[in-house]
This record gives sequence, structure tokens and C-alpha cells, in this order.
Amino acid sequence: MSPVPPDATQILELAASHGLKLKPDTLSVNEAGLDYRVVMARDLEDTLWVLRIPRREDVSAKLADEKKILDFIGPRLGVAVPNWHIAQRDLIAYPALPGRPGLTLNPTSGEPVWHFDRESRDYARQFGQLLARMHAIDVEEVRRAGLVVETPEQVRATWASDLARVRQAFDIAPALTERWERWLGDDSYWPRFVTMTHGEPYPAHVLLAPDDTITGVLDWTTAKVGDPARDFVFQKMLGVDAVFEATVDAYVKAGGQVWDRLGDHCVELLAASPLGYALYALTTGLPEHRAAAQAQLTPEAAM
Repeated sequence: MSPVPPDATQILELAASHGLKLKPDTLSVNEAGLDYRVVMARDLEDTLWVLRIPRREDVSAKLADEKKILDFIGPRLGVAVPNWHIAQRDLIAYPALPGRPGLTLNPTSGEPVWHFDRESRDYARQFGQLLARMHAIDVEEVRRAGLVVETPEQVRATWASDLARVRQAFDIAPALTERWERWLGDDSYWPRFVTMTHGEPYPAHVLLAPDDTITGVLDWTTAKVGDPARDFVFQKMLGVDAVFEATVDAYVKAGGQVWDRLGDHCVELLAASPLGYALYALTTGLPEHRAAAQAQLTPEAAM
């Protein structure tokens, strides 16, 4: 979190316009998010609040969908999720959840700051158990709640469609295209079932107690029924095989279902991340995002 921002007065007025009166000297801002600025501040009763302020108009388009996800997942997850008290196009606000993020960014350098031991088997075990609880949620319940439900075939079809869309809008290095097409065409990588997923449960979205117990999960924007591997990717990204294996072991012991190439599939999902950023650049329409996406899609040109 940064020091008091230069637009603190406007932030206070925005909160007050929705009935939330904050102490000016308690404001701090996290500018790291691509879609939202995140403000922490205390109200007159000294309750700590989280404010999410959208950076662009398009960000608010899925606000109702995310609220629906939170209302559905909250009673079922076993740890805290945000309880939105204000859910408007210009402001989302909720009382802060217990715990601290496992990962933050240094406000000056932008470098990651880790707040737990990335090689902790205890964290891996807890994380695996958390995923098992989430993935065990009945898909028909999710469907009845009106949330997004994909079939295994739709998961792959969406990736193929995304690749086609990005190819129309950007140059892509042939090696990347070949890798992605090979992955999409190989049945052995892909699960034959779907589960309820968060989509981005990396450590910045996971809250921890001082003893590193998981206390909550933030940012459910991308949650849906889909590829269960989405939720394992960030454990694989840590680059410690034993941690990934411990996560999967705890997941299976808690009743989770896996397939032979889960780990390989996670590697390919990570390799396909430039596609996701390219789609984000197309959504925002901002030239700086487009340039950054192009650099990821043609990495050899930037060398």
C-alpha cells in the first residue's frame, strides 16, 4: 500500500456519496491491479474497509456476475470471501477480511514481496484441501445459481477461439502458435471433467493468518465451472516440484480428482498466458497494453 494518495479528497467524497464515512488519515492505496485501484481505510467506528475503484468503464460490466458468485461461494468455501456492502459501477466496498495477502508488490519498485514461505508444505497442504472443497461443489447447484458452466469440450473450444481472435489482431511467433496448436490438439493434456474454479488463486488473492493458515480468498471475477487445472497453475508457477506435488497429494486425499498430465497441462496453461493478456489488451483498447501484449507474443523480436 502506498502513502495517502493525491486524490484522497475525491476518494473520501466517493465513499461518502455511498454512505461510507472514512477517516482521512487512514487511507492507503494499492495501484498494482490492472482493473481496480484498491484503497484501504477505516470508518468512524474504526472498522477497516476495502474499496475497489474501477479504472475503466468496461470493468464494471461484470459487477453483477461477480456479486452473484460471491453470494454463492461464500457459504460453501470454508474460508472468508468478500461481503460487498456497496456494489455500484463506480465503487465496490466491503469490510476487510481477516489475514494478509500472501503476495504484494513493492509500491516503489513493483517487485513481488512474499509474506510466506513459498516452499512450505503446510501451505501446499492447506491450499490443496481448499481446492478440493471448492472443486467438490455440485455443478448443478452452480448452474441453478446462474453462474457460468462450461463443458470440457467448451473449455478447449474457448481456447481455440481465443487463439483465432488473437491471431487476427496480433503477430504471433510461429513457435508459440505451433506449441499452442499442439497442446489444443492433444487429448492427453485435457481433463474430461469440469469443476467449480476460482481461476486466479495466486498468493496475492489468498489471505493468511500470522501462522500462515489460509483465512480468505479475494477477487472472484473469473470464477466459473471449467478446467480444474486453472486453480493449480500458480502452484506450478512457484517452480518447486515438491510443493506442487504436495498440493496435488493433499487435494487427492481430500477427495479431488486428477488426471495423468495435470502438471504438464499447467505448464502449457502458463505458456499460454500471453493469449490472456492479448485479450485483455483488446478489451481495454489502450496502446500501452497492446504494445506489452505484442512483446509477449513475439518475444524474439524484443531480444
